[in-house]
Amino acid sequence: MDRIIITGGAPLSGTVTVSGAKNAALPLLAATLLSTEPVELANIPDVADVGSMLRLLQRLGTATTHLPGEPGRVVLHTPTVLDTTAPYDLVRKMRASVLVLGPLLARCGKARVSMPGGCAIGTRPIDLHLAGLERMGAVITLDGGYVDAKAPNGLAGAEIRLAQPSVGATENLLMAASLARGETTLVDAAREPEIIDLAALLNTMGACIEGAGENVIRVQGVPALHAGRHTIIADRIEAGTYAMAAAITGGSVHLRNARLEHFGAAAEKLAESGVTLEATVDGVTAAADRAGLRGCDVMTRPFPGFPTDLQAQFMALMCRADGASMITETIFENRFMHVPELARMGARITVHGGSALVRGVAELRGAPVMATDLRASVSLVLAALAARGATEINRVYHLDRGYEHLEQKLGSLGAKLERVA
Repeated sequence: MDRIIITGGAPLSGTVTVSGAKNAALPLLAATLLSTEPVELANIPDVADVGSMLRLLQRLGTATTHLPGEPGRVVLHTPTVLDTTAPYDLVRKMRASVLVLGPLLARCGKARVSMPGGCAIGTRPIDLHLAGLERMGAVITLDGGYVDAKAPNGLAGAEIRLAQPSVGATENLLMAASLARGETTLVDAAREPEIIDLAALLNTMGACIEGAGENVIRVQGVPALHAGRHTIIADRIEAGTYAMAAAITGGSVHLRNARLEHFGAAAEKLAESGVTLEATVDGVTAAADRAGLRGCDVMTRPFPGFPTDLQAQFMALMCRADGASMITETIFENRFMHVPELARMGARITVHGGSALVRGVAELRGAPVMATDLRASVSLVLAALAARGATEINRVYHLDRGYEHLEQKLGSLGAKLERVA
């Protein structure tokens, strides 16, 4: 397996272009199944999860054309769905594969989707997806690790109250409701920017969606969706990661294409901890305060709260802060697997159930460490950038799932790192 060796101590400086959002691209790719006409998506990130989704769509009958000379721009065309089964061998590596369930069921009246895999950060059940589809008239059975869903007479609009604002369930139900008969109302829907981006694409394709980004979303079903074009938003998690990389190294980085409003509560917490964020004409500039980093308590919440996908990175940042920080994880129960690896580098972290007490240290030291999931792996990268000496990060395939050209981007900012096969 590949590994990355980072020699810390160099302040990051310069401009980095934030890639398209992985967490927006995956549902947008799935949404193209809803139309028989071509859909063009731009700013698709070149990451492993996107590659997995493209392979799944191709298996289902989608023709994908990468436009020459324009990386990240792809035309997807599914005139006929050739297969309504998303098999285990394609779904097991990525949880977002379950997002084809709603589109297949809405368009074809049936779908068979393997129970999803992905990072081992918690159970992440899909109960809310299935309960919402059942409210719309689907008949669902679980058989041999697969979800079998049928709606021979099509889906019908319904009022669906989500027990919690699940992003994946909101996305799956939005797509299914776009072709359902009548009106669907999603109450306590997720409000993430990726939800707004999905609704924007669907509306471009002829859907009728109101309220995306709010607590209640209303969808008036239409008989069919048509062709469309859409540019995917910049990745707010990647932007937050590079902002903290700048701060933990005492540098200053301009995040081209980032949008400050997409940071949500993360912007407030970063400011409280000593990270300056300033909106610019084409992005956001992030830098560490001259006074240094300060301990700051954080609790993960659905958007606009502090995102769970930035929790590990923030923990690495707090390892170098003055004072103590309490970091509480409320979304996923197994998302502190990076703690023992940070401790190998000299971090002082004590875990109590769903909370971790971080006491800042004067210095982190390079060490061999092991990545355990996507966000945990990049937290080790941040710690390594600030550490004395060299850090060897193993199992970096996790990084490849969600960060486009990480080594090249960090290298362009002055980081000393190399990938070793």
